[in-house]
This record gives sequence, C-alpha cells and structure tokens, in this order.
Amino acid sequence: MSRILRAILSLAILACSHSVVQAQSTQKSTYCNPINIDYTYAVYDAYRDISYRSGADPAVVEFRNEYYMFVTRSMGYWHSTDLQNWNFVKPEKWYFQGSNAPAAFNYKDSVLYVAGDPSGSMSILYTDDPKRGNWKATPGILGDLQDPALFIDDDGKAYMYWGSSNTYPIRVKELDRKDRFKPSEKTVELFKLHGDKHGWERFGENHSDTVLAGYMEGAWMTKHNGKYYLQYAAPGTEFNVYGDGVYISDSPLGPFTYAPNNPVSYKPGGYMNGAGHGSTVVGPAGEYWHFGSATVSVNMNWERRINMFHTTFDKDGLMHVNTYFGDYPHFGPATPGKMGQFAGWMLLSYKKPVRASSVLENFKPEGMLDESTKTFWVAEQNNDQQWVQIDLEKPGRVHAVQVNYHDYKSNLYGKVPGLYHRYVIEGSTDGKNWKMLVDRSDSYEDVPNDYVELGTPQTVRYVRFRNIHAPTPNLAISGLRVFGVGQGKAPSRVKNFKVNRKQDRRDAMITWDKQANAQGYNVLWGISPDKLYSSWMVYGDNKLDLKSLGIDQGYYFAIEAFNENGVSERTKVVKVD
Repeated sequence: MSRILRAILSLAILACSHSVVQAQSTQKSTYCNPINIDYTYAVYDAYRDISYRSGADPAVVEFRNEYYMFVTRSMGYWHSTDLQNWNFVKPEKWYFQGSNAPAAFNYKDSVLYVAGDPSGSMSILYTDDPKRGNWKATPGILGDLQDPALFIDDDGKAYMYWGSSNTYPIRVKELDRKDRFKPSEKTVELFKLHGDKHGWERFGENHSDTVLAGYMEGAWMTKHNGKYYLQYAAPGTEFNVYGDGVYISDSPLGPFTYAPNNPVSYKPGGYMNGAGHGSTVVGPAGEYWHFGSATVSVNMNWERRINMFHTTFDKDGLMHVNTYFGDYPHFGPATPGKMGQFAGWMLLSYKKPVRASSVLENFKPEGMLDESTKTFWVAEQNNDQQWVQIDLEKPGRVHAVQVNYHDYKSNLYGKVPGLYHRYVIEGSTDGKNWKMLVDRSDSYEDVPNDYVELGTPQTVRYVRFRNIHAPTPNLAISGLRVFGVGQGKAPSRVKNFKVNRKQDRRDAMITWDKQANAQGYNVLWGISPDKLYSSWMVYGDNKLDLKSLGIDQGYYFAIEAFNENGVSERTKVVKVD
C-alpha cells in the first residue's frame, strides 16, 4: 500500500471515529436532573440588575401524543416528542410575556393556557397548533388569580383551582365551558396548610423557620382510576425542602382527604434540591411523570431549575413520586421496560482531587465536586485556554457526564438569541494519553445543564474538561459530575442505625455509624415497610435532623450507604410510632 493511500485511509478512519464520538455524545436512554433546557434569563421589574436563569412552576401537558411544557416567565414554552428532549417554541402570538405560574390543559383539539396575575383580569389562551403558537384569547375570566390550575373532567365540567399564600387556602370555582369559561359566583375553599400537624409544611431551609408560616401554592389536579388527586406545593420555592403534597377526593369539588404519605414529591438532599410546584402528566406507554421546581438560589431566591420524576399509584391508591437517587441518571420516559428506573451509575467525581487552568478569586474548582449547587468554579478568563482536570484516584467505567454551568455576573436578561456552549471532555488512564469522551466542539446548542450519555462506556482514571466557548462573560461551573461504576467495593451495611422521634412528633433525630469508604447515605422512610417512598441523600455526615413527619402518623425507616462502586444492603426496617 502506498504512503499516500495509507494516509488517506488513516484520515478516513479518523473521520469515522470522530463521527462515532459525535453520535455517542447525543444518544441517550437516560436523563439526569435538572433537565437540560435553554432556561430563559429572568426579567423582574424589581430585580432588573440581577442576571440569572430560571425555570420554575412547570405545567406539562400531552397533546396529540406529544408534550408541551409551560414555565414561569419564559417568553414561550418547550415542545417534546418523548418528555426527554425539549425544543423551545417562540410562539407567533403570545399574550403573557411575563406570566407567572402557568396552567395548561389538553381539551378536545386544543391546548388551553392560563397564567397567574394577581393584578388584573386573566384570559384563557387556546390554540390547535402549539408548535406554531398562533394563540387566541377568551375575554378575561378571573381577577386576583395566582398559581392557577385548570382542570376539565371527563363529563366536560371545568374547574379553576388557585392559591399562593401563607394565610389563605387552595380555592376552586366551577367554570361554564359553554359560556367562554365564565366562572360561577360560588367559591369553594378546599384546604390550607397545617404546619402544626404536618412537619414538611413548615417554612424555611430544612423546615427550620419557627416564625413565618409556610406558603401553600401551585395546585395541580390529576384524575386516576376515578379518584381526584389535588397536588399542592409547600413551604417555599427557595428552600431545599420545597415539595408537593396531595389531597384525594371522589369529587373535583371535594371534600378532600390528606394523603398519609405526604409529601409525595420531595427531594431535600443531594445536588439538585426541590420537587415542588409541579405537574403530573401521562407520558409514553401510559406511565406518569411529575415535573417540579428545584432551587439554585445563589444569585437570588427565585433562581430555579426543573426536575422530572417517574410517578406511580400503588395498590392502595397512594401517589408515589420516585425521587430516590433523584439527581443521578435514570432511564428516560422513552426507554421501554426500564423507564424511570435508577441506572445504577454512581458518582465517580465526588470530592476527588482537581486542578484548573486558572481560578478567579476564591471560586476554586473543588466547588464543582462537592454536590452543592451553591458552590462553583470561576476561571480567570472565559476563553479556549481554560480547563479542569479531575483525578478519580482509581480507574472507573464512565457512562455519562453532566456539566452544570453557573451564572456568575452574567449580565444577560430575557430570552437571548444565539447562546451556545462548546467544550470537549477527554479521559485518560495515565494522565498523558487522552481519548475523547464528549465532543461539543461544533455545537450550537444552549445547554446550561448538559447531560451526555456515552454510547460506549470508557474506563479512565483522569477526566479533563476543556472549554471552547461559554456564552456568558464568565466561565463558571457549579457541577462537573462524572457518572459510572468504580472497580472497588461498595460500602457494607450501615451499623447502629437509630431513629429517635422527638417530643415534637414532627421531628426525628436519625443517627448511624459513619463508614470510612462511604460517600453518602440514603435515609428512607414511609408509612409501612413496603412504602418507603421518601428518601434523603446525606453526604459526609452520619446524622439527619428530619422535620418532615406528620404528628398522627407512625413511620418505618431504613438506611443504605453508597460510594462510587455501588450501594450497600439496606438495614432492617425500623418502626417508630
């Protein structure tokens, strides 16, 4: 073979291998919270000098076997064919550019939409072509409407639920669908928070505020097997414990009964906290999915993202939103036979040694690896000379990587066109010879929470992120998360697990023996041994002051340890009356 022919063949092989890497970087059977959409930069009149992305209060509906997600103050909405991959829709005509806490509903051959505005009369928008977005408006139907939820029953009767207050209850009016959704004169008050009985409804980070009352907001109605599940959020959107509870009824107007396993959607520990003010939608293969608001709250309180969780109803009719390992990779809605299952890929990068090309002030690269959204690395400059290198200390089989960018003095506002991120991630066994893991060098996508599943897992010890382009003035990353399976041993079963329910029955102090080789622990609890539906990820500690319990409810507890190699056997279930 001639030298020229060999050179041509080598180039062809290189091109093919590069295209394979590119294909690998976009194939996804899994997803990882927070969901990766091009979140809009918020514009609030009172905070025009603070720049931050935010996505919250998601209202997700199915329409013609596809899906639409409406989000607070996003200047449009998102479309998906599978609930996993989303594209932004800038509608042809849009009435509520600054709308809060939207509601949506699929009725007959149209998508209906309404958003909260306590200062004026609100209209219902409707369209039969949401991909194009040629929306039309009904006359105003309600005033003083905050956090609305529109529901149309199988018999055609329509209802509007609403409420966002630390004083007033969730309320509902029946709407006359035949008279342009005119509201009835009668208002039905349904239920309000009882933080004195339900520990999770108390205000503050970790429910620790003893002065202010929690906020009840974000109603959403789901009908399942003839029962009505009215979901609501508490205690405040900026807190790690923001979650959703549910009341159940035989009628959309009540009376409603508090579900004993509340909160049903709860994600207080780990990297991405919060699962409140959400919506529940039937997705592919008839499976339910719950979308909720997660907190960032660094630049300001309302800096948020969106989480998605698989949801079921058990044999007793109790709603269960699965937040177990809730910000680790799970199989997506379009993965037959596995949808919603934890992929079993562990965090290889947690608190591992890391070096960076440069550091601005005290924003060190360790802030990317501590599983906190509130700490982050900032490079001295935003250019293609910036890099970060992680030593996993031992070889691990890498399945996926998530890059969570942070807005540090970004000075961007609204829906900014043309934003995109470019980077590459490489892996090495010796720190000298590198192979491509993720190639975003030619990307024009805006991916602030980019999650990339490798088509072919790679065994490496070192992982290197190299920046090419970030659309913000500063290159800042709050989470560079490497997922896979280590080659060592998983932790052993946790010892000396104790649950001490306090005199205030809303609280329990939970303790256990720390394990030297554990990254963290999952504390699980529920109302029976087979209903341990709630969990709390605890990193680097051997205690949890749990303040989420109901005073009239007995509980069952268990715990497991985890590290980069896997998850331990759970302890025996502990009953606490």
